Amino acid sequence: MKIRAAVAREREPFSIEECELDGPRAGEVLVEVEACGICHTDLSARDRDYGTPLPAVLGHEGVGRIVELGGGVSRFAVGERVVMSFGACGQCPNCAAELPGYCRHAREFNLYARRLDGSSPISQGGQSIAGHFFGQSAFASHAVASTTNLVRLDDDLPGALMTSLACGVQTGMGAVMNVLQAGPRDVIGIFGCGTVGLAAVMAAKIAGCAQIVAVDVRPDRLVTARALGATEVVDSASEALGPALKHLRGLTLAFDNTGNPEVIEAAYSLLRPRGRLVLAGLSPRGAKLSLDLNGLMVSGRSVRGTVEGDADPRTFIPQMIAWYRRGELPLATLVTTYPFDQINQAAADMLAGRVIKPVLRMA
Repeated sequence: MKIRAAVAREREPFSIEECELDGPRAGEVLVEVEACGICHTDLSARDRDYGTPLPAVLGHEGVGRIVELGGGVSRFAVGERVVMSFGACGQCPNCAAELPGYCRHAREFNLYARRLDGSSPISQGGQSIAGHFFGQSAFASHAVASTTNLVRLDDDLPGALMTSLACGVQTGMGAVMNVLQAGPRDVIGIFGCGTVGLAAVMAAKIAGCAQIVAVDVRPDRLVTARALGATEVVDSASEALGPALKHLRGLTLAFDNTGNPEVIEAAYSLLRPRGRLVLAGLSPRGAKLSLDLNGLMVSGRSVRGTVEGDADPRTFIPQMIAWYRRGELPLATLVTTYPFDQINQAAADMLAGRVIKPVLRMA
């Protein structure tokens, strides 16, 4: 079928073009896309930071309605509305352990934008282009998605707000809930207040953390963080973290989504004995941390990374929807919507910090 898609070419603006989309194969569905969030990951893929082959159709936070089933699909039906999250095979040991973010084939599905056999459902002028990004490639009017990354969505839920549950909000909330397992005794520091960091602030509030410290270089983001539940805010462009947080006597938990080695080292230095630091930000290639290994050993501190907040979308997205319905997840604070053909303006606004989470409306 003919579709409209935003085609990414290296270091060029997205271009809305006509492409051809194959029908769904076994284990896949065809989705008419309603909305799709824009994430920094999409722009990094466009800029070849991940090795994603170009040209490509990107987009990995899609919401839409199923219009066709591939062979063997029985868990979903035509007409159902779904959130499309990241791709995973559903069969390897990590998928079986409900940790699909660490799927053995994650790179193929998510970064290299292809099926396991190397194929893509999208072509243009008879030439295949990368079109299985995160198992969906949802910067388009229609997408072929793997059923392993689908979650049902009730018709009354606003699609534009639900898009970020597929990746950005899921990562921040999952890092706090699943990885750090934050609770009422914790003093948590959250470094970086974009979509992921602000989702972490909301999660820390839901978890009942004793103190929630939000750190960023943008005063407007810190105002938003405080409105969402931060008890302390630090503008690290004008304040030294150590003196600003001295009264807290250290952090029990820290979450970084900046990917900046200097910020990560500062976050680590603020941890109390046995404190834990989790990383979810993309760092420059070859970036290294400098940590005092003896200090690491005697303090009992730990540092680890996370993919998608260690979440299994099939269970975690419904949990986030439940928090949203209870009024504990004010997603409207994060989202600004744009018509699909304004994708380049939306991306520019996000990079400039004018908006937190831009979401494209396809119709």
